Amino acid sequence: MAYIEPSEFVTKMVDAGEQKAYMSTKDTIIRAFMAGAILGLAAIFAITVATKTGSPILGACLFPVGFIMLYLMKFDLLTGVFTLVPLALLDKRPGMTPGLVLRNWGLVFIGNFAGALTTAFMMSFILTYGFATDGGAIAAKVSTIGESRTLGYQSHGAGGWFTIFIRGMLCNWMVSMGVVGAMISTSAGAKMAAMWMPVMLFFFMGFEHSIVNMFLFPFSMIMGGEFTFMDYLVWNEIPTVLGNLAGGLLLVGLPLYLTHVRTSASRKLA
Repeated sequence: MAYIEPSEFVTKMVDAGEQKAYMSTKDTIIRAFMAGAILGLAAIFAITVATKTGSPILGACLFPVGFIMLYLMKFDLLTGVFTLVPLALLDKRPGMTPGLVLRNWGLVFIGNFAGALTTAFMMSFILTYGFATDGGAIAAKVSTIGESRTLGYQSHGAGGWFTIFIRGMLCNWMVSMGVVGAMISTSAGAKMAAMWMPVMLFFFMGFEHSIVNMFLFPFSMIMGGEFTFMDYLVWNEIPTVLGNLAGGLLLVGLPLYLTHVRTSASRKLA
């Protein structure tokens, strides 16, 4: 279970960011699509476990299986590229521009959303036997989540909007720690353990993950949640995406880069 020092794996973070920025459009979208689809399935799996057992902590403990699967397959989430890709720009890697960063973010967003939406339609279809029944307890639970995390925030006005933003920051602080944690070892088992801990934490605490929400809210609307697509965008997805960006870059990417790659000179005793 070899441990890799931060000074080594942070350089790998920059390398990964550069590689993702230059990835072809086809590969970027396919990898992002698969990541969104898998994470959506993991979310409904965790909710199903929590609903059927009455134990939210058990659902949170099992949710990271989806994150681990997609990471090991090198599929990309928006939350991860928010943290990694800007580092290649800051490191002045050849040819890196703000446009390349934004291109990558845009393609990954599209792929993640398409994948999550596909899983939402498939799960809603099988739970309702082709939209012939009401979907049962699982559908009712997700509908409640959708309403509380849009209209519930809206009822608090600006305070509600910034609550989502901060929850988004806290979420990607933890999720990005999982992404980075997987780089501290060459062992698959150690990578899984490093990813599992922070991802479980964010899910149990109810922090806001933009890609999980790309599944939950369309699924909730299909299942009869009483909120609109604009409610979802304004009172969840947009502040969550911005919070995820701030959390991943400001609380994980930059601190590691500035203290392990672009370090300052050591102090000398008089």
